[in-house]
Amino acid sequence: MQPKVIIHGGAGSSLGGKGGVEVVRQSLYQIVDELYGLLQNNTSALDVVVRGCQLLEDEPRFNAGTGSVLQSDGQIRMSASLMDGLSHRFSGVINVSRIKNPIDVANSLQASPDRVLSDNGAAEFVRELGLSVYNPLTDKRLNEWLEDRKQNFSRSMADVIAESPGTGTIGVVALDTEGRLAAGTSTGGKGFEKIGRVSDSAMPAGNYATGSAGISCTGIGEDIIDECLAAKIVIRVTDGFSMKAAFERSFAEAHEHKRDLGAIGIDANGIIAWGKTSDVILAAFHDGHKKGDSLEVQKGTQIFVAE
Repeated sequence: MQPKVIIHGGAGSSLGGKGGVEVVRQSLYQIVDELYGLLQNNTSALDVVVRGCQLLEDEPRFNAGTGSVLQSDGQIRMSASLMDGLSHRFSGVINVSRIKNPIDVANSLQASPDRVLSDNGAAEFVRELGLSVYNPLTDKRLNEWLEDRKQNFSRSMADVIAESPGTGTIGVVALDTEGRLAAGTSTGGKGFEKIGRVSDSAMPAGNYATGSAGISCTGIGEDIIDECLAAKIVIRVTDGFSMKAAFERSFAEAHEHKRDLGAIGIDANGIIAWGKTSDVILAAFHDGHKKGDSLEVQKGTQIFVAE
């Protein structure tokens, strides 16, 4: 099987706050190159997805791991999930703090009988794993929170997603040489949310994979949850829709419902796709022959499918 990989660093209305198109493209392509190299060396899709999420979490430009946004009380709480398409196994961690890579916790939970943990339970599991204490806060995020606190947190969601460097859920979908699929998604949340809010990134709504397709979503979490977007697309492919038809139907529905979101995916035939209702989605991929991205696609609802 020709391996394939696609990643994303969020969605929103502008690239201006992230350093511009070329800076973001260079960051995404560097990660895509490493992941595709791993796939060529017969690394499993699951391991490639974990590695990709780690790299994206470590990039302060995106809102996951280092550079995560602060919640209303000034704390960082992160969420991530991982799904192995071969075993149809989902695992996730919700609102975990003071670690470098939440995707590592989700990966460790793949072998657990209790595969989704939150808050205190997640913190206890982190201690059991012996993960080092890490502060993902950046000066940019702290200053952003302090400024918005002066304004009683009046920033709009569109600004939070797109304009601040570091914002945007991250995700990876991979197809390996054995035809196995996996998907992973990680986020620092939407910023300034109420304590206890749960993002789509640790739900099948935002991250889902089977033997038929794998999907990772980004955008406003509540919109993704309302559409149950990742699972919806995968189920449509499983039920016989082509990847293109599954994306077209799902994004037409999202557009009709005025959702602000995006998704990336790969199916079992190696067809790569991304879609958005937001103005931009920060996606990049390797189709086995060349790299490509979504960074200069026109505003509005768009679908891309590499047949």
